[in-house]
Amino acid sequence: MYTTAVLIFGVGFTYASVPLYRMFCQSTGFSGTPMTNNSKFSPDRLVPTQNSRRIRVTFNADTSRALQWSFVPQQLDVRVLPGETALAFYTAKNKSNQDIIGMATYNVTPSKVAPYFNKIQCFCFEEQKLEAGEEIDMPVFFFIDPEFSDDPLMKDVDTITLSYTFFKARYDDNGVLVPIPA
Repeated sequence: MYTTAVLIFGVGFTYASVPLYRMFCQSTGFSGTPMTNNSKFSPDRLVPTQNSRRIRVTFNADTSRALQWSFVPQQLDVRVLPGETALAFYTAKNKSNQDIIGMATYNVTPSKVAPYFNKIQCFCFEEQKLEAGEEIDMPVFFFIDPEFSDDPLMKDVDTITLSYTFFKARYDDNGVLVPIPA
């Protein structure tokens, strides 16, 4: 019975490890993952800080070799004040003759900025189905936390890169999403 219990726990832990790791990264900013704590979206935090320098946010887009999409940012960069909201767009196009479902992951560099980079809306970790030849624009609505200006470790950060990578979504025989490595 102990062996069966350990096996069941092991299998359950294996299936839960990806979502648990994602939640851990999003709540702590680990590994350059922007935090998704909704308490940071209060109106008093979405006010541009006075007497602060503008931060350049650049955009990067990559696709897995298994995904026949073109995926590019529509702008090279934006300059924002901490606390100021910004809207950016990426364009994805399915270059194949079949419908394809993709899913994007993201990170920011330098990774020490992750606790201050907040996305209000984004297409990441959601399935995006593009029909054959279809092209869509995908928005990213974000802000840099005003506390960024007060952190002495952020004094040398003038540029932040928001990077997305799209992967082809794959499903097993039971219809469960199976992650595909890059």
